[in-house]
Amino acid sequence: MIPSSIPLVLLLLVYFVSLFFLFLYGINCYVMIFLHRRAKAQMLRQDEEVWKGWQAADHQLPWVTVQLPIYNERYVIQRLIEAVVLLDYPRDRLEIQVLDDSTDETTAIATPLIERYRQAGFDITLLHRAKRTGYKAGALKEGLGVNRGEFIVIFDADFIPDPDFLMKTLPFFQDPSIAMVQVRWGHINRDYSLLTLAQSFGIDGHFYVEQAARCWSGLFMNFNGTAGIWRRKAIDDAGGWQADTLTEDLDLSYRAQLKGWRMKFLPQVVCPAEVPVQMSAVKSQQHRWAKGSIQTAIKLIPQILKADVPLFTKYQAIFHLTNYMVHPLMLVVAMSSPLLLWFEGFFSLREHLFAAAAFFSIATFGPSSMYLYAQKHLYPDWKQRLRYFPSLLIFGTGIALNNTKAILEAFLNVDGAFVRTPKFRIEKGSDTWVGKRYRPPIPWLSFLEGLVALYCIYGVSLFIERARLVDPFLLLYTMGFATVALYSLWEALRSATKRPESISEAPAEPQPVTASVVSAKGRPMT
Repeated sequence: MIPSSIPLVLLLLVYFVSLFFLFLYGINCYVMIFLHRRAKAQMLRQDEEVWKGWQAADHQLPWVTVQLPIYNERYVIQRLIEAVVLLDYPRDRLEIQVLDDSTDETTAIATPLIERYRQAGFDITLLHRAKRTGYKAGALKEGLGVNRGEFIVIFDADFIPDPDFLMKTLPFFQDPSIAMVQVRWGHINRDYSLLTLAQSFGIDGHFYVEQAARCWSGLFMNFNGTAGIWRRKAIDDAGGWQADTLTEDLDLSYRAQLKGWRMKFLPQVVCPAEVPVQMSAVKSQQHRWAKGSIQTAIKLIPQILKADVPLFTKYQAIFHLTNYMVHPLMLVVAMSSPLLLWFEGFFSLREHLFAAAAFFSIATFGPSSMYLYAQKHLYPDWKQRLRYFPSLLIFGTGIALNNTKAILEAFLNVDGAFVRTPKFRIEKGSDTWVGKRYRPPIPWLSFLEGLVALYCIYGVSLFIERARLVDPFLLLYTMGFATVALYSLWEALRSATKRPESISEAPAEPQPVTASVVSAKGRPMT
């Protein structure tokens, strides 16, 4: 045992400072639930009134440009284009831009399909860039240089908009202060695996509760990069698409709101999407979101602090931009907990420290409460899926090391490429990604995740031996890091033992214009 000393005081300081900020982030989830419940009925009624007024009005429909930024999407490009051409909108007012940065056969698949629709009377073009300057932001910016639309719609390759998307979103631009309208993401393959289920729980919580609460309370919210529509004037006024962060959508959203523009979120309108089925894809997506959000925070928080907005709005904006900080804070708590047991002084204080830790732990149920609240209000059969809810806690905890790495890269200004999230057109349980192109990389980080899991289980054993109790959070950390590490390694092994699909094994031939669209709407809200 190590005698009580300054190191113990410093360790306790680090431990409780981390717990305190986790407490604040957790409590904020309860705040989001409160704001959502307070405004829901009134705001949904107002939305219905906007739709009714739009349907009754005699108006000239505006020019709309649909931008489809893609990069190596051979499996889903056909599905995406077929869904977009079925949008219920006059062809003489609709422009479709396929912004293609692909380096594989995606371009060869898309070109004849686009030509077929051009011959059918659609204004659809393919803009191919040989160099991915600025990544997605660069592609969107280049498309704006030749577009005609007053309003800009963006769909990523894994999304399948329903035909009424434009008629559901355009009415809200009657308010000249609205810059962007975002709809809720749906899930085509939610029940494919525990991994997709866990993601769907998290996505539902973010969209149904957090996005709606922020919008309805006049707080800053963000465009989610896809399934949304922008007023072109607002994009230009905010400074356009910029590629100095990995979350160009979050960056533009905040710059527009700092200029005085408002955002609108429609939880009633759902745009189905394909949830990533690979742990490597989830990690790369989370890494991009975590790093990009902190880059945006570093870039814009000084402007937020100077903005002429209420103090509570500033507070919420900062917490929104820095929300991924919960992951390094979780990692600090996990790593410091076992070390406390090595200090003699800890045992003389342990009853008081456990009481304080128990108080702070109340906030850890905040995110879970928000996710469960969303499930209850979105799906009548939500109770049947509760047995799968622990998967969200396990995967959400296990991703902490991956996201901590991303955040450190943001603070240290480490350059990094925009890593795409591979899609495989996984729509039903019998579909598989194994053997297809876009194989997962070697998960080197998983070896470190495995070591962290071993350290956490060592901490669990220490608590049992020396404190005569089980630390449930260390147990969760153990399960989380071990699961994510083993899942990643198992995935890489499966991929390595299967011959990759050859280039000649291309997707099916394009279907006629009347092709049906896969749909997976959320259940009606109660």
